[in-house]
Amino acid sequence: MKLTLIVPCYNEQEALPYFYAEAKRVLAQLQESRGADFCYELLFVNDGSEDGTLSVLKEFAARDAGVTYLSFSRNFGKEAAMYAGFCNAHGDYVAVLDADMQDPPALLPQMLEMVESGGYDSVATRRVSRKGEPPIRSWFARQFYRLINRISDADIVDGARDFRLMRREMVEAIVEMGEYNRFSKGIFGWIGFRTCWLPYENVNRIAGETKWSFWKLFSYAVSGIINFSQVPLSVASWFGILMTFVAFCAVVFIVVRRFLFGDPVAGWASTVSIVTLIGGIQLFCMGIMGQYISKMYLEVKRRPHYIIAETNATDLERVH
Repeated sequence: MKLTLIVPCYNEQEALPYFYAEAKRVLAQLQESRGADFCYELLFVNDGSEDGTLSVLKEFAARDAGVTYLSFSRNFGKEAAMYAGFCNAHGDYVAVLDADMQDPPALLPQMLEMVESGGYDSVATRRVSRKGEPPIRSWFARQFYRLINRISDADIVDGARDFRLMRREMVEAIVEMGEYNRFSKGIFGWIGFRTCWLPYENVNRIAGETKWSFWKLFSYAVSGIINFSQVPLSVASWFGILMTFVAFCAVVFIVVRRFLFGDPVAGWASTVSIVTLIGGIQLFCMGIMGQYISKMYLEVKRRPHYIIAETNATDLERVH
């Protein structure tokens, strides 16, 4: 039985030594308890880091035959890094986790046991608390999970992390979803399979700084909603119908008022306000449609998800 750990890395030079030491400790325990039938692969994906991340990964690979690294030609984003990992993982079981130790490797033996004994296809983790996060960021995160579960068919649990362990069959289903605009949390939920959720307390990163600002997270959330729901398009349509009805009623009111009372239409302020309101709603709806069109534009261009500039792997299965 082979276990592959996919570890996306972006400027994680400081955190990697801590992660590697802890991952090796946990893997050694698994090897000891499971015997000679157990082997592992540590698959690091360097997502165009600008620090010494690649040098650290090369050091790991030089002294550990179980380490494989893929280094992108530039920063393609975490979603591309995860996809590259899924495409090039060889394990019967595959886990994806961050290098900053917010996804504790110590949970892996429990997750593996749950998959094997519970008849599950994957074990996914979720944070039961958001200790250490700014309150406004936590509030927006909770609202996002609530909203996307209502308007899409992707089952995403509040507090869900990308940290999960999956059977090979589930990984192959993820690889088959080769869309360019990727939102893995939604993909995990959309493909189905039997998933067990493992709650754990929030853990702060061991070193370095987070790469996710509030606006990056907000943009990622908007992307997730657009990728897995058509409701925003329906909202734009209903806005159009509503404003057409309001405008029709306003025209009837003005005409009737003019014939009954001979009153000229007075005041430009109200007119400007109404025109501005309607124009704002139109631009809002056009913006929603523009988001969908931009996603379609990127999909039909069929650009590669990533480009690997350097690797120690000898048998790349996919380079997208």
